Amino acid sequence: VDIDLVIVATPAQLRLVVAECLRAGLYASEAAALESERVRGMFNVIDAASGWKVDLIHRKDRPFSHEEFGRRVPADLDGVSVSVATLEDVILSKLEWAHLGGSRRQLEDVATLLRVRGEERDQAYLDRWVAALGLEREWLEALRQAGAVG
Repeated sequence: VDIDLVIVATPAQLRLVVAECLRAGLYASEAAALESERVRGMFNVIDAASGWKVDLIHRKDRPFSHEEFGRRVPADLDGVSVSVATLEDVILSKLEWAHLGGSRRQLEDVATLLRVRGEERDQAYLDRWVAALGLEREWLEALRQAGAVG
């Protein structure tokens, strides 16, 4: 029901993004955008007409987040060229959200990704970051839900 975008932006760039959003008739708060940059958090842009929400999430300053951001791949979204996270990095992010907030939905999403695209995954990359991020419990649960382990 929303779109998550990981960004690297300065306060000046955030002011421009918010101004353009407002000009386009979207809701965005400059104060929330600037605070999100300060705390390395997130802020929202909302299209009230459609109900769509975009979460703009500041990239964390840690090795995994830098590598994840550097691994993004090009994609076409309805004729617009965008960069998207790799399958492995989406899996790791969802595992981390599950770890931080206990969300079953995130683990269900990972299980679905494993059932649909699991054969494409780079298991060595996943193994390395699951261990480094302390996500072993969430990973095993997602594998169990996907029917990949007993």
